[in-house]
Amino acid sequence: MIQRPRRLRKNPIIREMVAETRLSKDMFIYPYFVVPGKNVVHPIDAMPGVSHFSVDELLKDVEKGLKIGINKILLFGVGEDKTEDASSSFSTNSVVVKAVSALKEKFGDSIYVITDICVCAYTTHGHCGIIHNDYVHNDSSVEVLAKMALAHARAGADMVAPSDMMDGRISAMRDLLDKNGFENTAIMSYSIKYASAYYGPFREAADSAPQKGDRKSYQMDYRNGNESMTEGIIDESEGADILMVKPALAYMDVIFNLRQTTLLPIACYNVSGEYSMVKAAAANGWIDEQKIVMENMYSFARAGANIIITYHTKDIFEKGWL
Repeated sequence: MIQRPRRLRKNPIIREMVAETRLSKDMFIYPYFVVPGKNVVHPIDAMPGVSHFSVDELLKDVEKGLKIGINKILLFGVGEDKTEDASSSFSTNSVVVKAVSALKEKFGDSIYVITDICVCAYTTHGHCGIIHNDYVHNDSSVEVLAKMALAHARAGADMVAPSDMMDGRISAMRDLLDKNGFENTAIMSYSIKYASAYYGPFREAADSAPQKGDRKSYQMDYRNGNESMTEGIIDESEGADILMVKPALAYMDVIFNLRQTTLLPIACYNVSGEYSMVKAAAANGWIDEQKIVMENMYSFARAGANIIITYHTKDIFEKGWL
């Protein structure tokens, strides 16, 4: 008769010893939204506990985070000049470039800076690429995205994270970065990014909602799982250092399947809608926030994620949940 492991569950000390899935602070990345101006700390209504920060206030908040162990951050630029060609995305005056430079000047290698690479917040139409004849044009979009990655690397970014889902953008970025002496700038690719309703609060935070149509022509169909493996394999072949699955909570099967397909590190993005739903339910007393958050985090790791990008990071670190 096969013995069920009940004896190993009864004592909490033994339960901890035989736990199959472990989390550490090293696995977590905290996202920030950076805006132009000074003395700006603007709470985002749809994402309780998350704010827009001007660069000066960002430095203060990052310093607080470093004291509790938050040493990896992901930057999104908000409030830039919007144009049809997204030229502000790779400008040396962009708020992300300024933020990266300021962070590196103040904190050096104590902070690991990752920057989101996408033009949705820099275009008048809100799409993740350049529009030609009412369609997102892949190749001209890739050219702009590669320039954006280079601008961020020149400012001091340790890693760039393309979230646009254009074809060929990983190889284009890798080539341009290498040719300009940034061989050590890593690429974390949003390899498997679904056209998801879970992004709603983020689009308010980043002012990046499409003005017309949707993103289904270049982001993945949430009905498809096998297709995601192709996306991951292609990005790995083009030189990505880390593959990401986004969203996380409804796509743990995809994380698991990708883990069987690649030896690269896998990141998952616990996105804004997932975060906001937990916060709303907790505010109404319907759930135990700590227990729900940590169950989710362990589930991501159990599915195969090595890296977790989540807005819950501050709560997890500050409140000693981990």
